[in-house]
Amino acid sequence: MSSEELKYLLVGVVVFGFLVRKALNLLNVSKPIPAIPQNLSEYLSDTKLREAKAYQKENFQFSLFSGTFSFLLTLIFILFGWFGILDTWIGSFSIDPLYQSLVFFGIVFIGSDILSLPFDWYSTFVIEEKFGFNKTTLGTFFSDKVKGYLISIVIGGGLLLVFLWLIHRMGQGFWWQFWLIAAAFMVAVNLFYTAWILPLFNKLTPLENGELKEKIISYARSVNFPLENIFVMDGSKRSSKANAFFSGFGSRKKVVLYDTLLEQHPPDELVAVLAHEVGHYKKRHILWSMVIAIAHVGLLLFLLGQVIFSEKMSLALGGNSWSPELNIIGFTMLFSPISMVLGIGMNWLSRKNEFEADAFAKSTFSGKPLAEALKTLSVKTLSDINPHPWYVFVNYSHPPLLERLEKLEKK
Repeated sequence: MSSEELKYLLVGVVVFGFLVRKALNLLNVSKPIPAIPQNLSEYLSDTKLREAKAYQKENFQFSLFSGTFSFLLTLIFILFGWFGILDTWIGSFSIDPLYQSLVFFGIVFIGSDILSLPFDWYSTFVIEEKFGFNKTTLGTFFSDKVKGYLISIVIGGGLLLVFLWLIHRMGQGFWWQFWLIAAAFMVAVNLFYTAWILPLFNKLTPLENGELKEKIISYARSVNFPLENIFVMDGSKRSSKANAFFSGFGSRKKVVLYDTLLEQHPPDELVAVLAHEVGHYKKRHILWSMVIAIAHVGLLLFLLGQVIFSEKMSLALGGNSWSPELNIIGFTMLFSPISMVLGIGMNWLSRKNEFEADAFAKSTFSGKPLAEALKTLSVKTLSDINPHPWYVFVNYSHPPLLERLEKLEKK
C-alpha cells in the first residue's frame, strides 16, 4: 500500500467512526417518550419525562455540532498534510528528535484544548446550567483547567518523555518495556488517586460519626469487609448530580460518597449503594478490570509497535520522512475500529459486573433500598429510561435502569 492509499484509508476510518457514532446517537435520541412504568410512578412524572427528553436532545444537538467540528478539522489535517507540516516546521529548529516529538505533542495538546475550551464552557454553563445541574463557578472552571495542565505536564509529560525515549533508543522492543512501566503506573494510580490527585480538585472529609457511619461499618463487618476509610467529597462544588465510588486495595481501600448523595438519600439507601460497591470488590471486579485494562494497554502497544517505524504512515500524514509522532497520530486513527470493538466487549463485561454487584447487595443487605436509590438518582439526573438497544450495546457501561430494577425487585 502506498502512502497516498494509506492516507485515504485513514480518511475512511475516521469517516466510518464518525458516521457510526452519530447514527447510534440519532437512533437513541429519536426514540419516543415512553409511558411511565408502574414501578416508577411514584418517582417520575410526565413533566420529568419530557424534561429528560429535552436534556437528551440538547446534548445530542450539541455533540453533533462539536463532534462535526472535530471531525472536519481532523479530515482537513489529514487531507492537507497539516500534521506533517507542523512536524516539519518543528524539525527545522534542529533540536534533538526526542524533544522534537515532545514539542509536537505539546503543541497538539495545547491547540486541541484551546479549541475545545468554548465547547466545555458551553456544556457546563449553558446546558448543565439550563437543566439545574451546574454548580461550577468560573473560578473553579478555570482553576480546574490550570490544575489539569500542570498534572498533564508533570505526569503526562513525564510518561510521554519515557515513552518517546524508548521508541527512539530501544527500537522494536519499546512496546513491552513501556508496557511494564504503564502497568506499574496504572496500579499506582488506583492505590493513590484519592490521596494524591483527587484532593487537588475536591475536598475529602471523613464521614461524621452517627447513624449512617454506624450502619455502614456494621454492614461492612457483616460481610467481612473491614472498612475505616469512608469519605465525603464536595461534589456539589461542581454539580448537583450524585455519585459514589470505591478505590484502592488492602489497607488503602476507600469509599467516597458525594455530599449530594448524602443530601438525596436516607441511610438505608446509602448503605445499599455501599453494598453494591462492596459487591464489586468481593466479586473481584476491580482486580479483573485492572488486569483487563493492563492487557488492553499491552495489546495497544504491541499493535503500535507494528506500525511505529513505518515511513509510509509518516508520509501519509504529510511528513517528509519517518516520524514517530506522526505514526502515533496515524495509529490512533487506524486503531479506532478495533478500539470500538474492544470497547463493546468491555461495556458488556461492565454491565455483567453491575448486575452481579446488584445481586450481591440484594443478598447481603436488601434489594428494595438499592432500587429506590437508583430510581431517585435516575429521576434527579434526567436519565434516559428508554435507551435504544443498539446504543446500550455499544455505549452503556451500566445496564439501563429498568433492567436493573427488574432483577432487584424480583421476588
